[in-house]
Amino acid sequence: MRQFNKQARVMLIDDNRDHLTGIKELLSMESSFNIVAASTSANVGISLVKKHKPDVVLMDMNMPEKDGLQAIQEIEALGLGTKVLALSAYDDADLIFRAMKLGAKGYVLKTMASSKLIDAIEEVANGRVYMPAILTARFFDYFQKSFKEEAIAQQQAQDSNYLSDLTQREEEVLDLLTQGITYKGVAQQLFISETTVKTHVNNIFQKLQVNDRTQAVLYAINHGFKSKSQARMSNASLATAV
Repeated sequence: MRQFNKQARVMLIDDNRDHLTGIKELLSMESSFNIVAASTSANVGISLVKKHKPDVVLMDMNMPEKDGLQAIQEIEALGLGTKVLALSAYDDADLIFRAMKLGAKGYVLKTMASSKLIDAIEEVANGRVYMPAILTARFFDYFQKSFKEEAIAQQQAQDSNYLSDLTQREEEVLDLLTQGITYKGVAQQLFISETTVKTHVNNIFQKLQVNDRTQAVLYAINHGFKSKSQARMSNASLATAV
């Protein structure tokens, strides 16, 4: 039996009873881990985590009543310091990424040799992250791709929100500015004072995070803002085409 610096308290959650029994027997015979509990139900398993406060939970990702990703979230939310080692039959890069993102400290395959599984539990129990070499490159490629896509999506969402933050009156003012109308002309068309126009313009600058009229107009054009005159021309073109 291999000896470790610390007798980690381990809990097993797997809906396949035969697989669960096999892992339990394996760890009992070939490691010094203390198996504090085992469950074929994710919900029951989470309740047992609350009760036993294990160091490591070996968590099957494919569970019928509640998948492993949900279980990881709930175990993390308990704030007990329990580390989750995800267990799966699939080397799916997306599943690995989501499991690690939600808080899993490692990911192992059910097809791995018993010695590798014991190494994984030991690594996670000692505060390290474990992932077999066969999955590492795939995980980081997917991570980098997802990070870039998420950053782009966030930037696009943030950009679109700038225009959506404008009030109806500010949109009307911006509409006229994109048509090249002066502040005085804007005031006349909207029946407000030039001072009020300038107040609206300053608010537009702040919301769009620009410094002057030119930047505001360019921002509006680059982010899909159409003036009413442009909208009328588009509608007229569509009507003619029909």
